[in-house]
Amino acid sequence: MKLELDRASSVPLTDQIVAGVQAWIGSRSAHPGARLPSIRQFAADYHISRFPVIEAYDRLVSLGFLDSRHGSGFYVSEHAGAGMAGMGTCDLSNAADESDLVLSALNRPGEALQIGSGSIPQGWRDIDALGQAIRYVSRTDPSCLVDYGTPLGDATLREHLRNRLAPLGIVADTQQILLTEGASEGLDLLMRYMLKPGDTVFVEDPGYYNLYGLLKLHGVRLVGIRRTAGGPDLEHLHEMLAQHRPRAFFVNTVFHNPTGTTIAPPVAFRLLQLAREHRFTIVEDDIFADCQGVPTDRLAALDQFEHVVYVSGLSKTLSSSLRVGYVVANAALIRDLASVKALTTISGSRFTQAVAATLLERGAYRKYLERLRRRMSEALGSATRTLEDHGWELFARPEGGKFVWARVPHVDDSARLVACGEPLGVMVSPGNHFRPHGETSPWIRINAAFALDPRAQAFFAAAAKLDV
Repeated sequence: MKLELDRASSVPLTDQIVAGVQAWIGSRSAHPGARLPSIRQFAADYHISRFPVIEAYDRLVSLGFLDSRHGSGFYVSEHAGAGMAGMGTCDLSNAADESDLVLSALNRPGEALQIGSGSIPQGWRDIDALGQAIRYVSRTDPSCLVDYGTPLGDATLREHLRNRLAPLGIVADTQQILLTEGASEGLDLLMRYMLKPGDTVFVEDPGYYNLYGLLKLHGVRLVGIRRTAGGPDLEHLHEMLAQHRPRAFFVNTVFHNPTGTTIAPPVAFRLLQLAREHRFTIVEDDIFADCQGVPTDRLAALDQFEHVVYVSGLSKTLSSSLRVGYVVANAALIRDLASVKALTTISGSRFTQAVAATLLERGAYRKYLERLRRRMSEALGSATRTLEDHGWELFARPEGGKFVWARVPHVDDSARLVACGEPLGVMVSPGNHFRPHGETSPWIRINAAFALDPRAQAFFAAAAKLDV
């Protein structure tokens, strides 16, 4: 075993050792049962203290990569060998494009305007209420600053979420709700539990690029189902069901990302019928639920968790830094997911969950949502009028949320719009980013909150004048 350790790096030595040993095992250079250097020998070989080695070995034992044999030392786990062999079918390069999109969204270059951003402007957030809740929790429950939570998550917050689900027609008790670090962790837990490499899953086309990346990371086969203004294209879905046997179908019901559309009742009913007939699970991604003032049909409400698993969260509205998501399903599935979570992340943040519960309990979140919905509605109206005035075509007229899916009629590949936006200080995410396999698209996602910025206005005008 030969590791590269950099004592000058900002990455702690413990983390470097853990990552290095995991890579060594994954490279097939090690075999199950192989003995590692003793802690003393490892420290001497790399000229470092024994303390990071002790901590790293302990962590690797906890993660299942090593076995500790009293009086004998540390050995590569039999389970680790099998697990890493299984991971060989999951090629990280398959998800590289989607991970690049996430990183580019988080690392904003300079002062460029991200016209397709998925975030709410900071000025729209209720920073004062967040600060008050954080101070209250820190003062009244200091243990949540340092202690582990439980895999299911804060009971008070789960009770609040149960009450918030009721107006949507979703009936669940708190034992059917699992808190996660954002909805993305909820989706990842479901993939770990439900899917194996080689499985076929249906996704919407267009859809959420991070979902595509997660699925590819798990080694599954993606089949795109066209998204219409009323939801998944049922005719296309029938065609694909005749050719494939999907394990699951991931569907975004309300204010779909990126088209901003909402599933129509007849489509929802037929989709559930097909799930029963063809025995696949629908994973209902309802991450923008709180952006909707008047509830529409949810698949989970119509199905009551026979063939539907419901995923949502607060991060898209409350705060991107407070990673609060949740999964709602039948109690048996939630118990299993809690076990998977205990093995992967142990628990969520007690502190984050307590802050969220405080905001819900004191009514601050409700008041904030009322203001946010009004702002979103006004921004959507202005954005759609502006786009149409400049000659853009709308995929549909959104009834809420923050996204508009639009195109310049004579531009067939929206990648051309990237170069148009750059000199104007506008970053454009072309439509192929939102397709399962990066297929060409004329559409782009526009966040209505940023559409009135002068740079956006200049971009809309310039793009409309591009040569055919």
